[in-house]
Amino acid sequence: MSGDLGTDRPDSTAAILSTVGEVVYRWTLEDDRIEWGGDAASVFGIALPEAIATGDDFSRMVEDLSPLVRQEAILGGVDTGNGVPYRLEYALRPRGPDGPMLWIEDAGRWYADGTKIAMRVEGVLRVINERHAREQRLAFLSSHDDVTGLFNRTYLLDRLDETLLAARESETTAALLVIAIDDFHLINGAYGYRAGDRILAAAARRIKARLREGDVIGRFSGHKLGLILMHCDENEMMFAAERFLSAIRDDVIATPDGAVSVTVSIGGIVLPYHAQNRDDAMERVQESLGAARQSGRGRFVAFVPSAGRESERLSNIALSQRLIGALSEQRLRLAYQPIVDIATRKTVYHEALLRLGQPDGSIISAGNIIPIAERLGLSRLFDLAVLDRVLETLLRYPDANLSLNVSPETAAGTDWLSKFARTVSQKPELGKRLIVEITETSAIHSLDETAHFISTIHDVGARLAIDDFGAGFTSFRNLRALKVDIVKIDGSFIATLPQSRDDQIFVRRLVELAHDLGIETVAEWVQDEETAQMLAGWGVSHIQGHLCGVASLELPWK
Repeated sequence: MSGDLGTDRPDSTAAILSTVGEVVYRWTLEDDRIEWGGDAASVFGIALPEAIATGDDFSRMVEDLSPLVRQEAILGGVDTGNGVPYRLEYALRPRGPDGPMLWIEDAGRWYADGTKIAMRVEGVLRVINERHAREQRLAFLSSHDDVTGLFNRTYLLDRLDETLLAARESETTAALLVIAIDDFHLINGAYGYRAGDRILAAAARRIKARLREGDVIGRFSGHKLGLILMHCDENEMMFAAERFLSAIRDDVIATPDGAVSVTVSIGGIVLPYHAQNRDDAMERVQESLGAARQSGRGRFVAFVPSAGRESERLSNIALSQRLIGALSEQRLRLAYQPIVDIATRKTVYHEALLRLGQPDGSIISAGNIIPIAERLGLSRLFDLAVLDRVLETLLRYPDANLSLNVSPETAAGTDWLSKFARTVSQKPELGKRLIVEITETSAIHSLDETAHFISTIHDVGARLAIDDFGAGFTSFRNLRALKVDIVKIDGSFIATLPQSRDDQIFVRRLVELAHDLGIETVAEWVQDEETAQMLAGWGVSHIQGHLCGVASLELPWK
């Protein structure tokens, strides 16, 4: 070997390369000899370098690739004087067909040396087992789930598209099932999330073992598995579902964290009868899963088409689009209803109530908006929009004192509270003129979360009121612990107060307890003077209702 290829000095480039799994070579094609730089035998894990002295010797180590194919891969192109570059990857088995495999990156140039055919090849071989393993891992994760080893959601949905197309073209049927582990949040809470993953993987293995050849299983989402059963009609789907149910319920799942008894719920649809496309299939199979879970643990429910349900779905879509359109077109309005001092009847503050302006100029009240928004999961968007409007109003009108309502869904999240605290802390004067109202049901959902919510409200100088108090089950012990500022007595106890002995007893006791705890009281739905006088006699602080003034879009401070 010539010059720096053949040197055995410890500090030579070739020696250094061999220590990191690389080796240089020169291959003369006329005599098929290969000269190696550095310790090639050590790099390839063989005893004698003579075993790889020729191109033919080396080619016999190449896995599943004939010498001719490898030679063509290296020697493609035409040498115009500067050599022709090449780069390829292949596997070697230096110790024979039963020995370990090495992945090699082979890069260099071949030269014609003034002739028309290749005469020599000079290059570098690099062992890339680790890199190849990483690439294989990434390739695996592109279609598989890391926890269960099953196909991932993306791949599963691609197979769903293929199945729908094939079923339509061949006029056959298939089934799509979604399987969910019952009460999975309780399992995570009791055993931890790592144990939850193990249980999901174990359940997946049991179900996979009961699939037929050609069926597909993947991780649908979270604790849900998706199955595509080929050539499966409705009756076969029912029997298959029962097979999967029993696979899970008939024996406990053993994990390093202990044995766990698990059940699953299953929803299923027949393709293409129940769905012609991916979106419909996903929606309807989850609808059937929801019905299975509502019917109890460990149940299977097959999708049953319903004209009424489809009509409701389309109606919900239309309503959602209308509500989102109203927000994007900034048709949200605020109406202001006074809360007055019960003794002087002077307005103390106004409650800001949501209204939506329609394209025809009409106005829709909050009572018609909020239930729809809550059902469609849009409450948070409306609460954020109302917060913006209320803060704008307080900034523009220094005489304004306002309260605003926050839905249970919004109060349980973090974005509304973060925005509120960030904005109000930058304008400290706003907090003193602001009251946040949450319902009693949202207050008792999680006392720790409610305590944090109220603490954040207080930190920026605002106050908190419990709305619709008396409709839920909050104890006064909780009110004291939560440091609530105001209790608004639910209007259902006030509307017929003069005629209802039971309501009178309840309201009088409630007001006494609130007074003892230093909590202000507001009575809602006060319609007449007789009711107001009764409330005043019991010590109610403020009243709200038609007697004091209805909600109006007119600004009270102009």
